[in-house]
Amino acid sequence: MIRVGLIGFGLAGQAFHAPVIQAVEGMELACILERRTSHAREKYPDVRLARTMDELLSDASILLCVVATPNDSHFELARECLAAGRHVVVDKPFAPTLAGAEELVRLAAKAGRLITVYQDRRWDGEFQTLRKIVHSGTLGEIAEYEARFDRFRPQPKANAWRERKDQPGAGVLWDLGPHLIDQALVLFGEPQSIVASAFCQRATSEVDDAFDVCMEYPGLRAMLRARIIAFAPGPHLLIHGTKGSLVKYGMDPQEERLRAGKFPEGKDWGADWGEEPEEQWGTLSIAGEASKKVKTEHGDYRGFYANIRDAIEKGFALDVTPEQALRTLRAIVLAHKSSAEGRRVGWGETPE
Repeated sequence: MIRVGLIGFGLAGQAFHAPVIQAVEGMELACILERRTSHAREKYPDVRLARTMDELLSDASILLCVVATPNDSHFELARECLAAGRHVVVDKPFAPTLAGAEELVRLAAKAGRLITVYQDRRWDGEFQTLRKIVHSGTLGEIAEYEARFDRFRPQPKANAWRERKDQPGAGVLWDLGPHLIDQALVLFGEPQSIVASAFCQRATSEVDDAFDVCMEYPGLRAMLRARIIAFAPGPHLLIHGTKGSLVKYGMDPQEERLRAGKFPEGKDWGADWGEEPEEQWGTLSIAGEASKKVKTEHGDYRGFYANIRDAIEKGFALDVTPEQALRTLRAIVLAHKSSAEGRRVGWGETPE
């Protein structure tokens, strides 16, 4: 049994980490660090509540620490956990700077501990489906890929750290960019160059609330977009190849259910967890054939933590390696550089 300490109990801790950890066989949520409020005690009365890092780390039986706090604290908290000999999961983004993230990877290697980033969207059902279709060659040579996250939030959230210009790592490119960029890198590898624009659509926004990131490859462009003002969202996925196209509306249902607390208690979430309704399945159109719906694979974020469990206990390879985490962060920093300087930046350029 791997005992886990969760650091932070805001949205990320409550919705995306605590319930998923609790649902993984061989893992136990042993302690939650919540500095001021006591929501953790209300939701998880059997889990120890800590107020400080020293309290959490005083339990030597905790093998894994999960950092689910605001972005500007990721580096210091992850470094403290590594210094205490713990394996570490950091919520995305890895750190506000590439240099900080690289230092964490170095410290983890020196300590002989695992470090990774919570790229749970790799376990979205549509991404699992898309990955199989792309790798099967069904669409031929891919020429164009577009993925977008659309939200409808006409006004910034009051006092939200993600929307404050004085907070390192604030803005939607830091928030949603890691998901879209990581998926594109998994599908296509490192690009030759990046052209990006991070901008504001709402008059009262202090930081970027929308972005367009174009990752350029030989013969392929991967266009990644996010919008905060999108009442009627466009396709979530759009991909064109030399043999046909795939168009997919709607996003994986897991996030909405987790945010709403609609998940079964215990380890068994049932066979229908992560199942998408048929009306949201993607449409596959192959030249010379009738278009057809493609059943979406079941999404299951528990797969991330199951891999962490197996990496710690059995020496399995990490699905999200430190090198991949650094690669994603590099792309985010380069995208910001492209946007700030108004030009195309090469993958090999100095990011910061």
